[in-house]
Amino acid sequence: MPLPNGGTWPPREHQPIYDLYAIHSAWYTGDPDELARIYGNPSAGDLMRPPNRPSTYRGGLVGTIARWFWGAPQPRGERRVKLHVPIAADLSGLSADLLYSEPPAIRVSDAATQTWLDEQAEQIHAALLEAAEVGAALGGAYLRICWDTQVSSRPWIAPVHADCAVPEWRWGRLHAVTFWRVLEQDGPKRLVHLERHEPGAILHGLYEGTAGDLGRQVDLSAHPETAGLPPVVETGIPLLTAAYLPNIRPQRRWRNYPAGANLGRSDFDGLEGLMDRLDAVYTSLVREIDLAKARLIVPRAYLQNLGPGAGSYFDADRELYEAVDALPSESGGLEIAPQQFAIRVDEHLRSADALVRQIIRTAGYSAQSLGMDDAVAMTATEVKAKERRSMITRAKKQLHQRPAIVGAVEALLGVQASLFGGGVAVERPDVVFGDSVSEDVEALARTATLLRQAEAASTETLVRLVHPDWDEEQIRAEVQRIMDDRPEPVPDPFALTPGDESESEGEGPGEDGEEQADDPDDSEES
Repeated sequence: MPLPNGGTWPPREHQPIYDLYAIHSAWYTGDPDELARIYGNPSAGDLMRPPNRPSTYRGGLVGTIARWFWGAPQPRGERRVKLHVPIAADLSGLSADLLYSEPPAIRVSDAATQTWLDEQAEQIHAALLEAAEVGAALGGAYLRICWDTQVSSRPWIAPVHADCAVPEWRWGRLHAVTFWRVLEQDGPKRLVHLERHEPGAILHGLYEGTAGDLGRQVDLSAHPETAGLPPVVETGIPLLTAAYLPNIRPQRRWRNYPAGANLGRSDFDGLEGLMDRLDAVYTSLVREIDLAKARLIVPRAYLQNLGPGAGSYFDADRELYEAVDALPSESGGLEIAPQQFAIRVDEHLRSADALVRQIIRTAGYSAQSLGMDDAVAMTATEVKAKERRSMITRAKKQLHQRPAIVGAVEALLGVQASLFGGGVAVERPDVVFGDSVSEDVEALARTATLLRQAEAASTETLVRLVHPDWDEEQIRAEVQRIMDDRPEPVPDPFALTPGDESESEGEGPGEDGEEQADDPDDSEES
C-alpha cells in the first residue's frame, strides 16, 4: 500500500485517540504548564495564567471537565500556585520495573544464533524498559527493527512511542504501521517524515505541510536526515519489521471503535479525576502553609513612610520608636498583635493517602509495590503474598507482551540473515520473563540442605529449586557436573563383607555346630 498523498494527519479516525494521548502524556511528563494548557486552554496562549473559557461556566460534560482542578479558571490578579504530584510517572516506572527489572531470557535452538542474541541482550533489554514505561502511560509502544552500517555492523531493536505511529490491523493483529516525526518547524509550516513498515518492505516519504495537514510530498533530499534514504527498502523477509507492545488489554474506551479496538490500555485510564483531586489536596496543603506564615499586625503609626506614592513598611528589627499619637488598647498601650493560623496537616495527609491508595488499587497494583507500607525484611514468598495484586497485573502484561517480543526478535534475526549474513538462523525464539522478586540465595541454600539431609529431593530437583530461571539443558549440565565432582564413596570399616558374613555362620557360641557336639556331658546335665 503506498504512502498517503497529503490530507489530514494523523488520519481523522485516529484524532480522538491522539487527543487521549495528549492528556495521558501531560500526566506522565508532569508539566504543570502542559496540564493547564490541556484542561484550561486548548488554544495555548499564556501558559502561566491561562485565560478563562466560556465552557468553564457551562453545565454538562464539557463544563464538568473544564471545572476540574487543572481546568478551573485562574482568579485575576493571583499567581498560580497549583502543585502537581507525579503519581502518574511513579506508576509508569513501577510497571517497567515489574516487567523488566531483570532481562527476559531469549532462547533459540541454534548455538551460533544464541551467541549472537546474547551479544544483543543488553540493547534489547534497554529497548524493552523504555517501551514498557512509555507504554504504561500511553497504552502501548512499538518495537522497530533499525539498521545503519554507518552506526552499527548489525541491526538492533528501537522503541517508538505510540503517539508517533498510525497502526493498521488485520484480524486483531498488526499488519502495517506508519511512524512519523516532525523534522523541521518554521512557524505554521513543518516537514514531516513518514516511515511505513509493511511485510517485506519499508517506505519513506517527506511532506511539507502544517499542523494537522500533511501537505504535499517533496523529495527526500530536501532534509539532511532523509537525504540518504531510498523511497523503498526491501527487507528480504516476509516479516513485518515492527511489533506492537501493548501495556494491557482490553482497551475499554475503544472496544467498539475500529481504529482503537486493538490498542492497549493506559495505566492512567479512568484515573484522571483521582489524580486531579490529589493535586488539589496537596495544593490546598501548600496554600495553608503559605497563609499560616507568622505575621504581625501593627498600628499604622508604627509604619515607616517611604515618601509620597512609595508606601510604608514596618521594621521588625527597630529598637526604639518615637512617640506616636494613637488610641490606646484595652491594656493601655499600643500593641503589636501576632497572627498565625493553624495548618491542617493530618487532614490533608490522610486525604492524600486515601487518594493515592485508590489510584494504585485502580491501576492494578499493591500499595506495597510503591513503598506505601512499612518496609521490613521479608522473604521473596512474603513479598509476593504482600504484592499479590501487582504480581497478577504483571502476569497479565507479560501474556500480552510476549508475542510482540517474539515477533520483533524473529524479524531482527531475519534482517541480520538477509542483509548482513553471519550464519544466523531465522527462528521464533522462546521468551521467558525474569522474576522481579528474586529469592534469597542463603534461604534457598538452607532449603536445599534440609531437603538433601531428609532425602526428600533428588539432585535435579534441588538444582531446579536454586536456579528456577535455567532451561532444561542448563539443568542437565549442572546435575552432571555435580555428579562428576562428587568424591568416590569411602567404604565403612565396620560393615561386613559377603565373605565375612558366610564365615561367621555356625561359629558363634551357642549355635548348632562342632563346639556343642564335642561336649556331650554338658548336654546331659542340661
